[in-house]
Amino acid sequence: MRRYGKHTDEDDIRARPNRKGNRPRTNIRPKHEDAAEGMVLTVDRGRLTCLVEDRVVLAMKARELGRKAAVVGDRVALVGDLSGKKDTLARIVRIEPRDSVLRRTADDDDPYERVVVANADQLAIVTALADPEPRPRLIDRCLVAAFDGGLEPLLVMTKSDLAPPDELLELYGALDIPYVVTSREELENGDAADRVREQLDGRITAFVGHSGVGKTTLVNALVPADRRRTTGHVNAVTGRGRHTTTSALALPLSDDEGWVIDTPGVRSFGLHHVDPSRVIHAFPDLEPGTEGCPRACSHDEPDCALDQWVADGHADPQRLYSLRRLLATRERHEGD
Repeated sequence: MRRYGKHTDEDDIRARPNRKGNRPRTNIRPKHEDAAEGMVLTVDRGRLTCLVEDRVVLAMKARELGRKAAVVGDRVALVGDLSGKKDTLARIVRIEPRDSVLRRTADDDDPYERVVVANADQLAIVTALADPEPRPRLIDRCLVAAFDGGLEPLLVMTKSDLAPPDELLELYGALDIPYVVTSREELENGDAADRVREQLDGRITAFVGHSGVGKTTLVNALVPADRRRTTGHVNAVTGRGRHTTTSALALPLSDDEGWVIDTPGVRSFGLHHVDPSRVIHAFPDLEPGTEGCPRACSHDEPDCALDQWVADGHADPQRLYSLRRLLATRERHEGD
C-alpha cells in the first residue's frame, strides 16, 4: 500500500526510467581534435562561407559556441560535410584566437561593439581627393581603430585627376603612413591596381572607405573575376564577376600573395570601444615620454610630460600634434 503525507519515505518515491530523452546533461564538450581548419570568407544571415583547403564550404555555427560570433577573417575549426557540394552544411565548432580585430560602434554613444574583420594585417583606408571631398575626421577615426586593433594602416587616395594630394599628405606626413595615389584613368588601365598590389603582397588587408570613393572599383581591379568566383558567395557576387559590397567579403589576390577584405561603405566610425591609452602605442617615439605624465593623463593637458619630451628634442612636434588630433577624434563627430 502506498503511503502519503508525513508517513512517506524514500521507498515510496517513484524513479523515472532513464530513457533516452532523460539522460543527465554534462558540461563536458567534445574537443573535435579531428576538425578541419578553415577561414571565414563571408557571413550571411547565419550562414558562413569558409575556405577549407581548396574547397569553399557553407557552414553554420555550432550551438556549443553560444553567442560567440565568427566574422570574416576568422580561423575556425569545422566538422561535418566538408565536401563543398550543393545543399551540404558543415558546423563551426571552434573559433581560434585572433591576432587582430577591426572594431567599430555605430556612433560614440553606442556601447555595442561590432567586430568587422578578424586577423587582418593591414587596414587600407580609401579616400577620394574630390567628388566626394576628403573627410579627415573619418580618416582619423579609421586610423585610431587600426592602431587600437593591431592593424598597420595604408592610405589609398583616389581621383588625383580631380585634385592634388598635397594637402592631405601634409596632414598625415608626421604619422609616416605608407600611401598610394591613384587616378581614375589608372584605375581603368590597371596601373593603379598594380601599385596598390605592391603594398598588399603576402598580407591580409581590409579595405574601408566612405561610399563613392572608389573602394569597390579598386577591389574589382585588384581581384580578377575568376578569383572572385572561387569564393562562391551568392549575395556579394553579381553579374559578370563584379560584386557590390553588402557585407564584408574576403577575396584572394592570387596563390600565396595575400587577401583583400572588402567592407561596406561607412558613413560613420564610432570609437566608443577604444581605450585612448592604447593609441599611444602607435607612437613609439612618444611613448617613453609618457612615464612622467600624471595618472590617467589625457596627453592634452597642462601637466602632460609629452610637451617637455618634445621640447627636449626626443620627437618631432608634428608627431605630438598628430597624436592629440587622433585622441580628440573620439570626442567629436566625423563632420566636425
